Amino acid sequence: MSLRDLSGSDSRPVTAVAWASNNSTCPGTFNMISSTEDGATASFNRGFGRSGYFLCYSKDLSGSMVVSDIQVISDRTVIPHGYCFIPEFMEPKGSVLKKKRVCARMVPVGSVTTGVLEVRLTTKSKVMLQQYTCLGELHGFVLWCKKGPISGPAPQAKPRSVSLDLRKLSLEGTAPPQPLRPCNLPPAPPRISCRRNKLEEKTIGENDSSSNIYGITAIDGVPFALHPKFEAQTNNKGSANSFSNIRIKSIQDIENEYNYTFSVEEQAAQRITASAMASS
Repeated sequence: MSLRDLSGSDSRPVTAVAWASNNSTCPGTFNMISSTEDGATASFNRGFGRSGYFLCYSKDLSGSMVVSDIQVISDRTVIPHGYCFIPEFMEPKGSVLKKKRVCARMVPVGSVTTGVLEVRLTTKSKVMLQQYTCLGELHGFVLWCKKGPISGPAPQAKPRSVSLDLRKLSLEGTAPPQPLRPCNLPPAPPRISCRRNKLEEKTIGENDSSSNIYGITAIDGVPFALHPKFEAQTNNKGSANSFSNIRIKSIQDIENEYNYTFSVEEQAAQRITASAMASS
């Protein structure tokens, strides 16, 4: 057995694997594996009257999907969960052998850290590829894949809006300083006629008075005048001395003055009770 080192291959991840009849049916973003690593023609099912088909792979990241794993299964094996059979780009009369099939696991590019980086073919049991994983025998060939770390798409810087004042700033420029200008000034009020201004002031006053119901009382609009009796006392210079004759009563004085025994009510109740007993 011979040993080969393919460490200098492309480090981009494989994004799709498929079958193709030839270069004309192979999609433009795919690379067709036309020969094995030991120099043999990598045509599957080629024989008398048959043109065969080839394995191809793509590294186009426009679909944002990568191949995280590849398996070779027999026609009696249930396809693993999360895997799918690789597509076929065949001529109208071409077909792929179903005895053994290739299935791949497709995942978003940012959901995994490792994936398939290379796909290679060798003739059966003759070549060993360093750093490659043997996936199994496939119709007279051996399928290999190389896995490695992959990274998500490079983040793109979002454009930022720069104000006009910041654009004018420059560390290299030697332009004379610009005069200071006031900023964020309030907008000037619109010019209106005197008649319209008076109408607006009247409307505002009416709205303010009617907006508060607690500002309206029952005596609004009633003229107020002091009684003549009190006007005479107010005009009298000696009226201030009249307050000196006021006697301040204590609680006991008030109780003695306004003491009420409810004797009348008691007598009335007694009469009602006596008349009720007499009638019974």
